[in-house]
Amino acid sequence: MSDETKDEKSTRRRTTNVASSSRIERGIDWLERLRNARAEAFNDGALRGQRARSWWEKLILRSATGVIYAVAIVGCLWFGVIPTAVIVAAMAWLCCSEFYRMVRTAGRMPNEIWGLTAALAYPLAVLLPLTHQTLLVTAIFLIGCSVWYVATPRANIADVAVTAFGPIYTSLAFSCLVYIRASAVGLPGFLLSLGVMGSVWLNDSAAYLVGSRIGRHKLAPRISPNKSVEGFWGGIAGAMLVWLLVGILKVQGIGIPYALVTGAVVAFCSVVGDLFESRIKRGVGVKDSGDILPGHGGLLDRSDSMLFGGMAAYVMLHIGGIL
Repeated sequence: MSDETKDEKSTRRRTTNVASSSRIERGIDWLERLRNARAEAFNDGALRGQRARSWWEKLILRSATGVIYAVAIVGCLWFGVIPTAVIVAAMAWLCCSEFYRMVRTAGRMPNEIWGLTAALAYPLAVLLPLTHQTLLVTAIFLIGCSVWYVATPRANIADVAVTAFGPIYTSLAFSCLVYIRASAVGLPGFLLSLGVMGSVWLNDSAAYLVGSRIGRHKLAPRISPNKSVEGFWGGIAGAMLVWLLVGILKVQGIGIPYALVTGAVVAFCSVVGDLFESRIKRGVGVKDSGDILPGHGGLLDRSDSMLFGGMAAYVMLHIGGIL
């Protein structure tokens, strides 16, 4: 009986040891899997600390680039119509160049000489002591495109279309800002044009901040997956805040109700402009229009909202009798 008890105890000890070893091995395997998972997450930049640091780094880089960009624009607005027209013409030329570079990746062959010349001409034409400057530039530009098409057998109608669309999209739209700045001399013209551009900038910034922090519902997932409905409404609120200030200051006699309506329209069109350019990029298979602005991509990436927002402001100010 005593021998059997010893055998049972020995068996139990062996069983216990085996069970303990098995638990230790499972624990080691679990730790190994956890370590491998964290290593993979680290390599992918998916750890919580990495995500937080990456978000702040992007925000700082994006903000620094945006501040430099904004200071240059505001400085030109302050010094008058001529500096404004010059910097807008330079920006329009760069945006048109980026647009042509994108469509070339899709197999189109635009006439960049005619297109980029028109891109410079639209904003600068505002300075001419003529009436219907925009119509004059458009007529000359379309005649030039037609002559090129007739004289170039290898060109097709799609090449003519993108040649004509480039400066109309990037420069004719941009020239609205020059017209707004030229609507009044001195401080009133500066404040009005600053209100237009400031509302577009705050719309973009507020949409980015709100969307990146609390965005849950996708606005246009097939076109721009990072945009959210929450960011959209945050941007609308930001733009209307700027126009509320314009109304409070009675800039060019604009009242608060019309200012708020204008702010909402400008913000909405700014989002449309952003999505429109995103659709172009997705259609030709590029991520950014260029790389001239760190944290933003190309100048067209930074200005896409301003193109449509500036046009919307120009139309609303005309409808309201301000221009």
